[in-house]
Amino acid sequence: MAMPLFVVELIKKSFPHRSTVTKLTKYKAIGKIIEKALFEGDELVFLPHQQIYIDEEIKTGQDDQILLPYQVAEYFVEKAKFHWIMNKCICRDSMHCEKYPVELGCLFLGEAAKGINSKLGRPASKNEALDHLKKCRDAGLVHLIGKNKLDSVWLNVRPGKKLFTICNCCECCCLWRILPDVSSDISSKVKRMCGVKITVGDECTGCGKCVEVCISSAIRVLEGKAVINDQCKGCGRCVVVCPQNAVKASIDFEKA
Repeated sequence: MAMPLFVVELIKKSFPHRSTVTKLTKYKAIGKIIEKALFEGDELVFLPHQQIYIDEEIKTGQDDQILLPYQVAEYFVEKAKFHWIMNKCICRDSMHCEKYPVELGCLFLGEAAKGINSKLGRPASKNEALDHLKKCRDAGLVHLIGKNKLDSVWLNVRPGKKLFTICNCCECCCLWRILPDVSSDISSKVKRMCGVKITVGDECTGCGKCVEVCISSAIRVLEGKAVINDQCKGCGRCVVVCPQNAVKASIDFEKA
């Protein structure tokens, strides 16, 4: 049975207070219960929004220098037999987002998506799904892809293992702004794209723009320069907003 709309409305009303609840996950017993109920088996990956440059030492020609991470999301769309586009992003809708389009919601793939309440979205063709992803990228949103038990729970669809999520996230309203507040068992389920590294060059002036858009609190300005720690999820928002072009995203193929 699809999730009733009144329950979805209750979820939306509680969403702005999510950090209060998620901080409880740092208490070991409560954290284990929440992790098992909502995040068990999850593995989510941020795909950097922008082009990524391949490390200098492995470049073999001009055509080999650039990687387009969003093609990973498109690969899953191509392989999926069923596509579902949500009418709205529940995160931005809940937060009344004014910076990014609320109507650019998640894209769900797989058999379980057939059970989503028909008033929350619509089935889509492969081309419609690909076009939706392009609209999201053009709007400055970042793809987060993978298995997310929470989605199968709030949508009340089965089997949960056959639901694949492509979220289109903003830095201001995204659910995963909870990352600094949740237990390490939960935060570790959101990963950076394999091999992606974010570095800060000498051009950095310590303006702090990167700190403002980082949802995982992975950047600080120390002694006049941005410093990135190992909590970085590689979403690349800091690369996009840096006015000095001091922050770079690249692929380290030794770690990919």
